[in-house]
Amino acid sequence: MPDQRRIVIPAGLDGERVDSGISRLLGLSRTRAAEVLAEGGITLARNGARLGKSDRLSTDMVIDVLIPEAVQELSITPHVIPDLAIVFQDDHFVVVDKPSGVAAHPSVGWSGANVLGGLAALGVSITTSGAAERRGIVQRLDVGTSGLMVIAKSEIGYSRLKDAFRQRTVTKIYHALVQGHPDPSRGTVDAPIGRHPKDDWRFTVMEGGRESITHYETLEAFPAASLLEIHLETGRTHQIRVHMSALRHPCVGDITYGADPTLADRLGLTRQWLHACELEFEHPTSGELVRFSSPYPLDLEGGLARLRSEQ
Repeated sequence: MPDQRRIVIPAGLDGERVDSGISRLLGLSRTRAAEVLAEGGITLARNGARLGKSDRLSTDMVIDVLIPEAVQELSITPHVIPDLAIVFQDDHFVVVDKPSGVAAHPSVGWSGANVLGGLAALGVSITTSGAAERRGIVQRLDVGTSGLMVIAKSEIGYSRLKDAFRQRTVTKIYHALVQGHPDPSRGTVDAPIGRHPKDDWRFTVMEGGRESITHYETLEAFPAASLLEIHLETGRTHQIRVHMSALRHPCVGDITYGADPTLADRLGLTRQWLHACELEFEHPTSGELVRFSSPYPLDLEGGLARLRSEQ
């Protein structure tokens, strides 16, 4: 049966875009909230007018929400992911090394593998905290990005890890191979990021976007590219990819954000050269500082070896 609700918008969502606000209110993913909007499922209670995803909410606005049965819940289906490695686990969290081509969790429009389904196939129990299809998820990596992800297994683990990411006390280190040579070779990009006004599957630096801060340092320079170490202060969707593209040094292989496909072909890459190398945070119950690292996967290591051999 469809789920129908009447909702009064709280002051905390005043000025928020409808798709973002509904996502937060109902625990839906942004994609699923957009699907409800596209079906005309969100209307003003006073006159039945349909709202679009870019419309803005206001305090005490009363809306009617009709969620089709097909959108109400995405199940977590166990499936084996051969290259999904468990780096560490205890009663409160599990750290995995995610391969490229795997999503963090199920979502509408994605039929490929996801980390939660892979963990279910390995018999790893995840907390029920969070939206149904995002149980235990406290951070995400893009489908095309490989490396370390932490997922909560207990309620206290979920609560404290979510708070740690929110308070920016988690150290997140990535390595990225970018086109050209950033100048200066070490710096900070402090530029707000929002959803692209024309292509809502992309993001861009824009006025009114969410605060986004990226620190980078050049580790190695090649004639056509540079290997960077990147520390994320914030954790926006596609943040590294957007910020590097804004500097006109997109990640090698990142065709979505302006990379040269001929360079990717020369290096044998079919995705962006971007890897989550290190995670460091306080254990959610003991308070001990824990640190995890991940080596480059074969495709990224191979591309880097080709660059080194050309020098």
